[in-house]
Amino acid sequence: MLSISGVHTFYGAVHALKGVDIEVGQGEIVALIGANGAGKSTLLMTICGNPKPRHGSIRLNDQDIVGTPTHMLVRRGLAHAPEGRRIFPRMTVLENLRMGAVAADPAHFDDDLERVFGLFPRLKERRDQRGGTLSGGEQQMLAIGRALMSRPRLLLLDEPSLGLAPLVVKQIFSIIEEINKRDGVTVLLVEQNAYHALKLAHRGYVLVNGKITMSGRGADLLADEQIRAAYLEGGHG
Repeated sequence: MLSISGVHTFYGAVHALKGVDIEVGQGEIVALIGANGAGKSTLLMTICGNPKPRHGSIRLNDQDIVGTPTHMLVRRGLAHAPEGRRIFPRMTVLENLRMGAVAADPAHFDDDLERVFGLFPRLKERRDQRGGTLSGGEQQMLAIGRALMSRPRLLLLDEPSLGLAPLVVKQIFSIIEEINKRDGVTVLLVEQNAYHALKLAHRGYVLVNGKITMSGRGADLLADEQIRAAYLEGGHG
């Protein structure tokens, strides 16, 4: 579904991604783990077109998408729930979800809304509440729900567990699994929480200083001594 080959991304003179190669197959959950500053968020933003890669190719459903405007990528089935949630704080929950649906067929809005409320009952309870007054966990639910309102086939999730309590993290990852299994949504998951990410993922990649250094089945990476030392036992990568 998604093929990234030899991607180099720069911020001015800073070489952020250095020849990244990643494959995400239809129906997979693929995890991308790495230390802070490794380039994980940059990769997701590069897929979405900002920044634009200086070299390399990005193909979605076998079509080159480098240079494609972001709103057109949404229409092609790509959605992004960014790091830090970035909801509209002064808008209500319902208004935020409406913003997520602007690129989708209006005829599906009511069904899609009920689908999101079914995944996140707390959002239904808070539908008329301003997004900025929600808890961190509720805001993360809203960010994911807003992305789902565009009816994506590929969902990019950037640090969905960041800053959340362990019980909420467990709930969020359970919902990601449900989105994948029940609705068939393919997921590229960027996470610092390597344990939860690799436990959930079919496959995973490790990004270090802008380069992919390891890849494999999620369970295999979870059991790897280098991964455990760097990301699961107090190490920093």
